[in-house]
Amino acid sequence: MTSLHTKTCIPCQGGVPSLLGLEAEKLLVKVEKWKFLDKNKKIQRKFTFSNFIEAQNFAQKVGDIAESENHHPDICYGWGYCTVTLYTHKIGGLHENDFILAAKINKL
Repeated sequence: MTSLHTKTCIPCQGGVPSLLGLEAEKLLVKVEKWKFLDKNKKIQRKFTFSNFIEAQNFAQKVGDIAESENHHPDICYGWGYCTVTLYTHKIGGLHENDFILAAKINKL
């Protein structure tokens, strides 16, 4: 079975159903420390750091990965933290791409 972090996000054109229930739960267990948010329509993880510049550098690395995958998260950072929220905007919920990107972010 292929690890999520080795996969590539595929463009989502919308019109596909979002992942629900057991299907999403099976993928969530593969991305350590991520949690469901917004009635399981999003996943989120908060990363902690010892200062602002580390959080900022991490946010930049997340942005670089997101751009290379053409799948863009919501990123919020400040002194000592960076929170990343993932969902597929075009379908208003979760897609395998969200879990792929989460796995790649975990590798940082």
